[in-house]
Amino acid sequence: MAFFLASSPHSHNRRSTKDIMMTVILCTLPGIAALCYFFGWGVLLQVLIASITAMVAEAAIVAMRRRPVKRYLQDNSALLTGILIGIAIPPFAPWWIAVIGSLFAIVIAKHLYGGLGQNPFNPAMVAYVVLLISFPVQMTTWLPPSSLLAQPLSFMDGLSTVFTGLSVDGFSVNQLRQAVDGTTMATPLDTVKTALLAGKTVTEAVQEPVFGTFAGLGWGWVNLAFLAGGIVLLKLKVIQWQIPVAMLATLLVFSVVGFAISPDTVASPLLHLFSGATMLGAFFIATDPVSASTTTKGRLVFGAMIGMLVYLIRTFGGFPDGVAFSVLIANMCVPLIDYYTKPTTYGYSKESK
Repeated sequence: MAFFLASSPHSHNRRSTKDIMMTVILCTLPGIAALCYFFGWGVLLQVLIASITAMVAEAAIVAMRRRPVKRYLQDNSALLTGILIGIAIPPFAPWWIAVIGSLFAIVIAKHLYGGLGQNPFNPAMVAYVVLLISFPVQMTTWLPPSSLLAQPLSFMDGLSTVFTGLSVDGFSVNQLRQAVDGTTMATPLDTVKTALLAGKTVTEAVQEPVFGTFAGLGWGWVNLAFLAGGIVLLKLKVIQWQIPVAMLATLLVFSVVGFAISPDTVASPLLHLFSGATMLGAFFIATDPVSASTTTKGRLVFGAMIGMLVYLIRTFGGFPDGVAFSVLIANMCVPLIDYYTKPTTYGYSKESK
């Protein structure tokens, strides 16, 4: 029997990388369905464009490296990266946004470092941050939930807007963003951030129509859907509990303390936990087995760091969400975290050299 050596990620079960990646993909489906329900067909279009681009880029790079293309494509890692990028992109962003993001994730953030198992940063989050910094207008044009739109959107409207910039009736993305009362809508977290910069209080900000539920119309259900998928991943032992629990617990503690001290200038704990990319980040992004911490204690530190950074960026930073930046900063600290949290070798004390 041959003994094979392979690079990380290593999984302590009998599932193959292909099966693990496919399980994660399947667990994103409830969140994708919720996004499509509240924000239209553009979500599915972005996921398809990003996924196809990621697979093509993976095949091209693997072929250039003279590796077996079919085997690498079948591990589903490129497909998962494309899906995560598609989820993160605004539904009616231009098609080339998803293409650029997927190409950057696969070619630069993944294969430049040697491919799966050797990338120090989460490829999807690297691509998202590059897109956000390079194309801030296109990356912040989230439409309000479909129930608030002044102009209902069909599948053909989504298709036309993504590929031409105009709906079938000739409306631009900015015109489509107008709600039934004629105001231009933004995401709940962005609404709070904008209101605070304008000198308003959080109480005044949450009076906007986009706050129709406990964490923003649509966004609360989207986060609950990703939470459900994350619980399935935990139940199947595809991911470890330490990172998501530490991240969410830390975010909860910071938001509770901040809201208790200054409720007029700090968003509520429910808004922090169930709006934006919180649950997607906790269960599907931060738990990446390649770029996350690998020790038990390290995962707790890693998750807590992300939760703290998410709160600080949302509260004091210039970006309304901050999950992507927090994950990448924590990725930088993984070698140090693992070094100081690695378990003691059997038969040696901590003082042993």
